[in-house]
Amino acid sequence: MKRFFLFFLFLINSYLFSDPIELGVDVFFKEHLDLIKNKKVALIINHTSVNSSLKPTLDLFIEHSKDYKIVAVFSPEHGINGSNHAGEKVEDSIKDQIKNYSLHGKTKRPNAEMLKGIDTIIFDIQEIGSRSYTYATTMFYVMEEIAKTNINFIVLDRPNPMNGIIVDGPMLDEKYRSFVGYINIPYCHGLTIAELANFFNQEYKVGCKLKVIPMKNWKREMSYKDTNLHWIPTSPHIPEPDTPLFYPSTGILGELEIVNIGVGYTLPFKIIGAPWIDANKFANQLNKQNLYGVKFLPFYFKPFYGPFKGKNCQGIKIMITDSKKYRPLAVQYLLIGILKSLYPEKVKAKIDSLSDAKIEMFCKVNGNKEIFNFIKNEKYAAWKMIQFDEEKVKAFKEKKKKYHLY
Repeated sequence: MKRFFLFFLFLINSYLFSDPIELGVDVFFKEHLDLIKNKKVALIINHTSVNSSLKPTLDLFIEHSKDYKIVAVFSPEHGINGSNHAGEKVEDSIKDQIKNYSLHGKTKRPNAEMLKGIDTIIFDIQEIGSRSYTYATTMFYVMEEIAKTNINFIVLDRPNPMNGIIVDGPMLDEKYRSFVGYINIPYCHGLTIAELANFFNQEYKVGCKLKVIPMKNWKREMSYKDTNLHWIPTSPHIPEPDTPLFYPSTGILGELEIVNIGVGYTLPFKIIGAPWIDANKFANQLNKQNLYGVKFLPFYFKPFYGPFKGKNCQGIKIMITDSKKYRPLAVQYLLIGILKSLYPEKVKAKIDSLSDAKIEMFCKVNGNKEIFNFIKNEKYAAWKMIQFDEEKVKAFKEKKKKYHLY
């Protein structure tokens, strides 16, 4: 009993008195300012770009700018303030008397005029760990463009908010390479933004003059909640620190517009529902599949906007019981498969009504055409989708280890 008590105290002390996490931006200003001495510097930032004490990255660079000059700022999808909705074009602007170039407006890549006079570009944006989330693609585009120049590129690392363990979902078929899926990694890749930069630079032989600044005291098994850092919504529909776990659980289903996925309600990506679903029947069928790390709770809601606006919907709320065993894409494909089993006519009618452009986007987000074909043609599609690309994903899990910084 005494031994157990001492072990319990050890665990409590380890949790309460563990060293606080230092983000890449914290480490940069403590140890690496010499990298930009006498340089003309541009930043790729948005509203998530703050240090561990919530000081904005731009303010930090302005305050310390005695030995360098900030000449430009670049911002990704959703804009410098994060207020623009998904896919919405963002115009160039001026922030704190510094030119802000949008990389989600007239162009998604910096052109020669934008890059003129820059010695170093620094990337510091919070990502969410899913291939289709476009902040990483913006980074990849910039790396490709400045690899043609003599510009240095520095990535200040931040946590993967899911954790650095979850790897799930299909790889990327080259035919569907796009802004919502640019490199051949699983949909949930289990890498941080700096690890992704190293992976891209080496695996794709980009040749960018890359330097990454790792965090301190972050561990791969940590979810964002475990970091004790403050969460800033990365975009309008990623409001909470656990939302990144749910985004890859329902977002692809949202592309089909069969059900409401909580976008338009207070729980984006955490619920799905429609007026024609029987909540208890749907939850029971899902729970019978015994997926690890998750339960499905019958749920009732009325969306404020989006599909089925103002209508009473029944469906489920996804309840994650073990975030280290949770498989977001397995959940997503199970949801689609059970919907098709229970409501085949509803699913068929929607699939048949999709435009070519909608189908193309669905395939780009998935990274392949096979998933769409399973949904359209297979009577029992769930486990065929879940098991798709398993061997390739297994090989990726081994490959990614050489890029681990932690």
